[in-house]
Amino acid sequence: MTDATTGTEAAGTDATGTDATGTDWAAWQRSWDRQQEWYMPDREDRFRVMLDMVEALVGPEPRVLDLACGTGSITDRLLRRFPNATSTGVDLDPALLAIAAGTFAGDDRVTLVTADLKDPAWTEALPYDTYDAVLTATALHWLHSEPLAALYGQLAGLVRDGGVLMNADHMIDPDTPRINAAERARRHARMDREKAAGVLDWADWWALAAKDPVLAGPTARRFEIYGEHADGDMPAPRWHAEALRAAGFGEARTVWASPSDTLLLAVK
Repeated sequence: MTDATTGTEAAGTDATGTDATGTDWAAWQRSWDRQQEWYMPDREDRFRVMLDMVEALVGPEPRVLDLACGTGSITDRLLRRFPNATSTGVDLDPALLAIAAGTFAGDDRVTLVTADLKDPAWTEALPYDTYDAVLTATALHWLHSEPLAALYGQLAGLVRDGGVLMNADHMIDPDTPRINAAERARRHARMDREKAAGVLDWADWWALAAKDPVLAGPTARRFEIYGEHADGDMPAPRWHAEALRAAGFGEARTVWASPSDTLLLAVK
């Protein structure tokens, strides 16, 4: 695994996922997955459909941009399913990127890039000019609608003709307030039960990271960058589809949905 920001190779991990620092990166990945699944119990379903559509539209050896990659959840599943794929993971979060770097150390199929998607020049840090697929999940709600539309325009320039962009996220339809309220109440009732049983939430997980000798520094920097909470928008799926078509994609629509989340697919 190469860090495209520095051009250096990350230190390797052993068969258990532990590196020279003694950090068990595989355990951190599992912990992150469990925390995310508390919010999205059908998280694996949308990853499966995402990769189904990658295979259907661009084949089993794609060059992928894992946008706002976090710990590399998409990249991990991509490479397990498609061993000949390559992935460029882009994020700004130093703690989550540290976990990704530990996880994929020594894997030359993966390049990690530190970049701010709000910076108009962020694409200059990428190792490739074009990609078969841009994949992102539970990340772009950090952006307000105007910068998100601008980002979609940049991504249209990175996706090759016939390539795809997929965004899986919480997309709220303002035309269905009763459905929204019922779904939210049911979801939060489940979350409350699981929290009482000891499941870690977002704040609990970050509190653990802040106490870890290796992740404490990156976690502190992470909160300096982002603060405590996202302040972006969560527009309806149709807004995303219209914005993607306006950005230059030929087709865009929902290909998977749960009561609370949507996977939006656009084809260049």
